[in-house]
Amino acid sequence: QTDFYYTKIYDIYKSSFLIPYKLKGMNMKNPFDTPERIAFREQLKNFVDKEIKPFVNEWDEAGEIPWELHQKAGELGIWGFGIDEKYGGLGQDDNFLRAIYNEEFAKCGAGGVGAAMGGRMISLEPIQRLCSTEIKERVLKDIVAGKKGSSLGITEPGGGSDVANMKTTAKRDGNHFVINGSKTFITGAMTSDYFVVGARTGGEGLKGISLFFVEADREGFSRVPLDKKMGWWCSDQATLYFDNVRVPAENMMGEEDKGFIQIMENFNIERMCMCAGVLGMMKVCLEESIKWAKSRETFGKPLIRHQVIRHKLANMSSKIDALEALVNNICWNMNNGEVPVAEISKAKVFATKELEYCSSEAMQILGGAGYLRGNPVERIYREVKVMAIGGGSEEIMRDLAVKQMGL
Repeated sequence: QTDFYYTKIYDIYKSSFLIPYKLKGMNMKNPFDTPERIAFREQLKNFVDKEIKPFVNEWDEAGEIPWELHQKAGELGIWGFGIDEKYGGLGQDDNFLRAIYNEEFAKCGAGGVGAAMGGRMISLEPIQRLCSTEIKERVLKDIVAGKKGSSLGITEPGGGSDVANMKTTAKRDGNHFVINGSKTFITGAMTSDYFVVGARTGGEGLKGISLFFVEADREGFSRVPLDKKMGWWCSDQATLYFDNVRVPAENMMGEEDKGFIQIMENFNIERMCMCAGVLGMMKVCLEESIKWAKSRETFGKPLIRHQVIRHKLANMSSKIDALEALVNNICWNMNNGEVPVAEISKAKVFATKELEYCSSEAMQILGGAGYLRGNPVERIYREVKVMAIGGGSEEIMRDLAVKQMGL
């Protein structure tokens, strides 16, 4: 009887996930919306509904997404923000569009899909800004189009957030540099063709780090997948190994010993985008909770008519409203030339803490159905921690925020 019961509720739940649901009472006009942004959101929503949602559980269980999805997504221009048109980009940037992309793709209900494709995002801007013209002309168009992958290699097995303690080295040898060391938790690394790698060329601290463009087919380079992850099953993360990897001196990106400093702003964009992705995940938790609460009956009435459930929904909705307003404000400031580091750092902590709340409450509302694999709430519940740790842990973000406040 128990097996039959859970099979039935799983079938009901799985079918309901494919039904679009529009919430009332969450339709305040966004003062930052433009016809272009509205159209872009609708385009991405249609893409996610058609090309991702029907297959997302299959991909997550299989541990990978089809490479053709990279190319289909590339046709939407989602990796062209801030990239010159001559390299296949949009020729302009808009942080609201970046946020929309991350939010809408997160609504597929499996963060691994966006991570598998989006790993290239944090390496694209440094490649365009810091690489030689020859490298840019050779690789950028294919990366932007989704034909090739790229990743940023900064985190190390013994360092984590302590980038200043980087151990990977790059020693000059004539007109080459020889790289030795390792990186880990590198998103997209098993399928990437190109890497932006941080390595120590000078003294201790952040000022002794340089960046290098490294092709995956370089002799001495190897990678090992990180299996058995808690979440992001269909995204490939890996540990990279550099054993006397020789790269031309021309592959150094930007100035020697100033590599990390040159990409610090890149991390602020990443964190803003993560906040937008969390926003999409929170909206999924709320929408799935409402659908289940309206269809499930307990004690002679729909679950949604019980006050304790209604209060949970109200709390979840208010937290979504707050994060959405915060993301919009940050995007406006960034579009106007500001880099509100303290606010971005605080926003990331706020976002992941509220995602933790919303995913937990959604699990409570769904009960046994939420505990079954194959539904977005179960996946999101497992993916909370990767959002709280990746891109800068909550602890590091709090400390950075206070420093930026001048304290």
